[in-house]
Amino acid sequence: MPIINKDLDPAFQTAGANPGLEVWCIENQQLVPVSESDLRKFYTGSAYIVLNAVFPKNGPPHYDIHYWLGNDTKKVDSSLASDKALELDAALGSCSVQYREIQGQESQKFLSYFKPCLIPIEGVFTSKQGNLNGEYQVSLYTCKGDYVVHVKEVPFLRSSLNHEDVFILDTALKIFLFSGCNSTIQERAKGLEVVQYIKDNKHGGKCEVATIEDGKFVGDSDVGEFWSLFGGYAPIPRDPPSSQESVAPIVKLFWINLQGKLCPIGSNTFSKEMLESDKCYMLDCDNEIFVWMGRQTLLTERRTAIKATEDFVRNEGRSDKTHTTFLSEGLESTNFRSHFTNWPKTVETRLYEEGREKVAAIFKHQGYDVKELPDEVDDEPSIDHSGTIKVWRVDGDELSLLPVTEHTRLYSGDCYVVQYTFPGNGRDETLFYAWLGSRCEMEDKTAAISHINTMADSSRNNPVMAQIHEGKEPAQFFSILQRLIIFKGGNSSGYKKRIEENGTVDETHNENLVALFRVQGTSPDNMQAIQVNQVSSSLNSSYCYIVQTEAAMYTWIGSLSSARDHTLLDRMVELLNPTQLPVSVREGNEPDIFWDVLGGKAEYPKEKEIQGFIDDPHLFALKITKGDFKVKEIYNYTQDDLITEDVLLLDCQREIYIWVGLHSVVKSKQEALNLGLKFLEMDVLVEGLSLEVPIYVVMEGYEPPFFTRFFLWDHSKANVSLLRSKL
Repeated sequence: MPIINKDLDPAFQTAGANPGLEVWCIENQQLVPVSESDLRKFYTGSAYIVLNAVFPKNGPPHYDIHYWLGNDTKKVDSSLASDKALELDAALGSCSVQYREIQGQESQKFLSYFKPCLIPIEGVFTSKQGNLNGEYQVSLYTCKGDYVVHVKEVPFLRSSLNHEDVFILDTALKIFLFSGCNSTIQERAKGLEVVQYIKDNKHGGKCEVATIEDGKFVGDSDVGEFWSLFGGYAPIPRDPPSSQESVAPIVKLFWINLQGKLCPIGSNTFSKEMLESDKCYMLDCDNEIFVWMGRQTLLTERRTAIKATEDFVRNEGRSDKTHTTFLSEGLESTNFRSHFTNWPKTVETRLYEEGREKVAAIFKHQGYDVKELPDEVDDEPSIDHSGTIKVWRVDGDELSLLPVTEHTRLYSGDCYVVQYTFPGNGRDETLFYAWLGSRCEMEDKTAAISHINTMADSSRNNPVMAQIHEGKEPAQFFSILQRLIIFKGGNSSGYKKRIEENGTVDETHNENLVALFRVQGTSPDNMQAIQVNQVSSSLNSSYCYIVQTEAAMYTWIGSLSSARDHTLLDRMVELLNPTQLPVSVREGNEPDIFWDVLGGKAEYPKEKEIQGFIDDPHLFALKITKGDFKVKEIYNYTQDDLITEDVLLLDCQREIYIWVGLHSVVKSKQEALNLGLKFLEMDVLVEGLSLEVPIYVVMEGYEPPFFTRFFLWDHSKANVSLLRSKL
């Protein structure tokens, strides 16, 4: 339960009530809110609390709490910051993830709040405003990173420069950007962003900017001026290549007792069952440490566990690069879960609902009119419905164009190519789907993907390409076809050959045989009837069904279905057989003949289906070097992170998008599709995503509206190299 208001620090009274960033600093042993205009001013002698509140479209709010410690912060302020972070977590219902941030070694997530950069200021925070006039201090900074930048002040000496990094020399009249010859184009682009930030915030936008290329020093006055500030030019020595190989850390798990003692758990492998809800644990991964706090632990126990961990880091002489994260049960991060075998793939429904209730109770206690958090809303497809459709059935290397009347009647044993052309942003856009039936032949599946590759490559407007599997179709696909019926069986040569060779019964739909259809959808323009096994165990109380026989038609209305479902049921009956009047049957009042048609009564799911919530999308940069595939998450992403030299992946859980920059190393849509499959196999976020999740391939400059909706999109941005655009 959240602590009551009289026990809560006054600075936290309305914390987390709104989405976005809130920052507090410790001044004279008290928490002082930092004004919005000063959010980027972190002083090296102070300690800060940073709260980032995210209110996703679906599910409960998500809170990240960071306590930042400057290099010159007093120990008493560091301890107080740790305690206050835990107090804030308790005030939010123990529904946050906490991070310990050390100046110069901040996490990527923390730095992403302060794009383009965070440059700590020498001194101590004071809430009293004052003038800081004086001689301009020349500063030399190093910039490291491609999507978020670590900016660190280094000694103003020639020996601080190297060939690997990007440096910024800030003087009273001019800012110099020095790019090491081995620095990447992304690092140089980010360096330019930092230069612009310094120019705007330290020079009022009034100073010159010069770019210096490592190794180029002839006939350029800016280069001569730059080196004169270091006492003249001298070659920069090259660092010897590193021969140190990375060694996988030995991961250790400790139980932290009530006295703060770390008790090792002797095991080489860990499982979730080892973590008891009334205890706290520390997972030591060498360069990263996690503290896991069971949901039944008291505030005092959590404080003891955090102090014990901080003492451990200090006494073990761990590097400042060691990141420490504090997790409550049910809010485990991807990195934490990855160290446990067979961690449950989905969030427990009970914990999810418990978290929703806690957050709603907190807001109500703080005086906000919050009746309840919204349930998951339907994912509205962002695509124009006035386009034109073509559908082909795949039969090995052959494609058969289907008549319009058969566009919405697909078979599970077949594969299809669907082409949809629709009005876009000033031009027609095209989308190619390869729909792969659940019982299709591998030959047809391979051929379908090959066909859409060929068709997409031969199109002039660089169309979007997608691979989708039956049962995992995205909302856009259903909204394009609007009224879809999926039958069992198939018509391709490969399917018929397999049936014949195996001597199995051909299940291809026949109006003279019994057929059972599950009805689903969101509206009359987005509804589906899926043929399922014609047995009573296929029923589900959350849905409506159509039972079709040679002599009669029945509709079955599940007790947990909605009025919307009933409307869709009536519409779908008209599509399947407009001349036949169905017999309506409600769950619990079925006549014996109904069960006889389905082969007898049997058990079926009667609980309401709870989908849980879909997390907000995650953006990843995909790096492919010499056959090595690496994935890096980009936090708090924007359109500017779509760099033309890169390949990025947007993970929306129900579907993923591969975005291919025009100047990236990936040159074909098929190659991009393979990267998406690799990502799903890696299970980067430990989501347990199916390998059949829809994969879209999107080329830079041809982004469809159902992709751009995940960004604050600006269509006026040109498709040019990020570095060239900044220069």
